[in-house]
Amino acid sequence: MEFTDLLLFAVPLLHLLAAPYTKVEESFNLQATHDILTYGTPTHDVHARLSSTYDHFTFPGAVPRTFVGSVLLAGVSQPLVALVGFEHAQFIVRAVLGCFNAVCLVVFGRAVREAFGKGAARWWVVLSVSQFHVVFYLSRTLPNMFAFGLTTLASALLLPKNDSKKAHARRRQAIALLVFATAVFRSELAILLAATGLLLLVNGLLGLWELIVVFIGSFTTSLALSVPVDSYFWQRPLWPELAGFYYNAVLGSSSNWGVSPWHYYFTSALPRLLLNPLCFPLIGLALFHRATSHRVWHLLIPSLAFITIYSIQPHKETRFIFYAVPPLTAAAAVGASFFSSRWSKSPLYSIATIVLALSVLASFAASTAMLLLSSLNYPGGDAISQLYAITANITSSSSELFVHADVLTCMTGLTLFGQNLYGSIPTSSSPVLVFDKTEVDEELLRPEFWSQFDYVLMEDPSLVLGTWDTIGRIHSYDGIEILRPGQVAVSAESSPKHGENANVLGQGATIAAVRDTVRKYTRGWWIGPRMSPRIHIMKQVRNDDAAFEQNVFNSPI
Repeated sequence: MEFTDLLLFAVPLLHLLAAPYTKVEESFNLQATHDILTYGTPTHDVHARLSSTYDHFTFPGAVPRTFVGSVLLAGVSQPLVALVGFEHAQFIVRAVLGCFNAVCLVVFGRAVREAFGKGAARWWVVLSVSQFHVVFYLSRTLPNMFAFGLTTLASALLLPKNDSKKAHARRRQAIALLVFATAVFRSELAILLAATGLLLLVNGLLGLWELIVVFIGSFTTSLALSVPVDSYFWQRPLWPELAGFYYNAVLGSSSNWGVSPWHYYFTSALPRLLLNPLCFPLIGLALFHRATSHRVWHLLIPSLAFITIYSIQPHKETRFIFYAVPPLTAAAAVGASFFSSRWSKSPLYSIATIVLALSVLASFAASTAMLLLSSLNYPGGDAISQLYAITANITSSSSELFVHADVLTCMTGLTLFGQNLYGSIPTSSSPVLVFDKTEVDEELLRPEFWSQFDYVLMEDPSLVLGTWDTIGRIHSYDGIEILRPGQVAVSAESSPKHGENANVLGQGATIAAVRDTVRKYTRGWWIGPRMSPRIHIMKQVRNDDAAFEQNVFNSPI
């Protein structure tokens, strides 16, 4: 492994460390992995035990998702979790997934080196790690990221090989991987599979009978794995990706989550994914330069066809086309290598290479800034962390404290791993926090519902009934602000300056401290993240607490 390959592990790990919390779209696989690690897989009274412990029976989601990825992730993570402790389990689980995807990227990079040379491979690595989105998501437990590694391996297997017999076998393996990724993880990859198969067929690289045999073999294997596993965990006969395809494509229900114009992927998503604006002219150079044109076209046609056809689907998200990023970046790397390999032949090539190197540094700086801003988008995770810190040394007659978490908290960082952070390690000084995630409006209108909780985490404190103290506020990212001398920050305007109720905790407090320090040296100027209040940490004032405070107030001095 070359030194540059280590960047494919190090940079995603830094992203994970900077943004360890998750959002709701990542929750199914993360919660499923937690449940497998915690409760195991029962062999008797299966329905009763699964339905009473596993999260997906309470929060099934819009469509059922496969447990295959979660089972594999839990199996690999279990010995590591046992070694370092369950309090680090969420980090371990995400790191394992990130390392799997990083290994797949390393394999792709080696295939690029064999097909286009060492220069192209090195440019591919530095262009890849200077991007933001794919690196940021490598460790996130989305179905897309379980499929991403498989499609990246397939793309690596399809790149030209020096050994023709080896290349032929690799093409069959690539088709098998794409079939598996489609049938188990993401049904829309059928488009990428069809485009790849048709390209191989038209160019005579695989025969029709070979394609049919490989497809049937891999498809049968995929169903033989997915259907029993998922039918067991969901406790009903199920092929999840068929259910997902019917819901999204046949019923068109994915449009409920928003609709984007047909050109969104080309005009918005791809420029943000590749990040470096020089990637596009470099891709054009690689596509039309005589020495590389044929191989680069073969590399890109399946990805471009996939994006084009998938653009018909009204609901679009950037993560849906992550699979195209490694091939597109490889094409840009081939164009970059064209200039750097001719460094000494002409001042023009030297200047072009320097400009490319500077563009990579600029992209890396932009990616780092995007990482820092994105890490401020998880107020739920920040609130949970601060609540644990607040309650760490509380001495109470009860070993449990009851906490209600609202929808925003659950969507932006509260996971089963976070809920059970100290649940498996009771200590004399740290009570166990028991979380409630009730969303039913009728329940939230009853005073009796709120009386059972010691703490609540709420976006809107006016919904909480009873007597409560706001002991902390969690702020999160709300755009970029430019402050002039004497101007007050949004976060400062939203809270009084004095008193216990003014506490801004966590990342909001850190950003406020940095902002105030910077403004001392810039004569009051500040350009940086605007932080706005998102979640209120509230403690219930019990009758005995109120009586104690009243007695203290009325006692003589």
